[in-house]
Amino acid sequence: MRLIDAKLLKLERFDDDTKIPPYAILSHTWGSAEVSLQQFEDAYTGDHFTRFQFEQMAGYAKIVMASKQALEDGYAYVWVDTCCIDKTSSAELSEAINSMFRWYKNAKVCYAYLEDIEAGISPPPDSGTVDESIRWNPKKLHIKNRLSEARWFTRGWTLQELIAPLYVRFYTSNWSLIGTKANLLAELEDITGIDADALDGEPPESFSVSKRMSWASNRTTTRTEDIAYSLMGLFEVNMPLLYGEGEKAFVRLQEQILLDDDDQSIFAWSPSASNARPCTLGISVFATSPRDFAHGDDFHSYVPHGEPPTMTNQGVRVDLPV
Repeated sequence: MRLIDAKLLKLERFDDDTKIPPYAILSHTWGSAEVSLQQFEDAYTGDHFTRFQFEQMAGYAKIVMASKQALEDGYAYVWVDTCCIDKTSSAELSEAINSMFRWYKNAKVCYAYLEDIEAGISPPPDSGTVDESIRWNPKKLHIKNRLSEARWFTRGWTLQELIAPLYVRFYTSNWSLIGTKANLLAELEDITGIDADALDGEPPESFSVSKRMSWASNRTTTRTEDIAYSLMGLFEVNMPLLYGEGEKAFVRLQEQILLDDDDQSIFAWSPSASNARPCTLGISVFATSPRDFAHGDDFHSYVPHGEPPTMTNQGVRVDLPV
């Protein structure tokens, strides 16, 4: 795992997990001028002009501000996905994506940077509740309406970045504090459809497979495969990345979930309008996208007493009540 020294703005690598220091972590949506690992390293070994160009990049400003905030919070290191992963190495990228949920969970604090939300939102009272009287407070309603406009809440990768860390702080485009996951619990539940208990630290495995899938039903990723890869941590699944496989990635994810979890709510889905398939293509027991689980929130875990589902070369063998 690589971390940025928040004071020196240099990368350090930690190969021994037991020696990883306390760190803050950044959650954000990617723009067109992000800083890669190679650019980050080259900027400090190149000439003056190279470094000047580097420091004008919008992605660099995010790194600087996240580092500054980490130092103010007493953390010497910060992790930023754009420059802490060597994306030219398929092996490293695969390892990083399979470790992502754990890295966010182990962070001391997560900074959720909402670059499309301008300043003007002041932090709400520290209620940490979903009480209806709080939910309809005018100030809280204003905050919810503003937050719901953020692109951050529509992206696939930010789902685990919201759930995994215990402490999350939300910042506007100029790094003004909006609030924390704790004091925005009601707003976040309304915006995302994620149960308040899940946001408040209840382990994801406490919720049915279909419910967890429903949390991703309104989210998108740039690459088709990433909607599956971004959910691996939420289901405690590890699998190799095969970019180019398209929707098969989501089918593979469901197959892996079945190997570890007997919860048959994984079959509680229906094709969304955008995912409707011609009858000539046949019907699969697996969904093609989290969108098919839009109503998965209605289903609880169901583990039958019979034989658990098994994968065969013919497909899935499963005993279902009729």
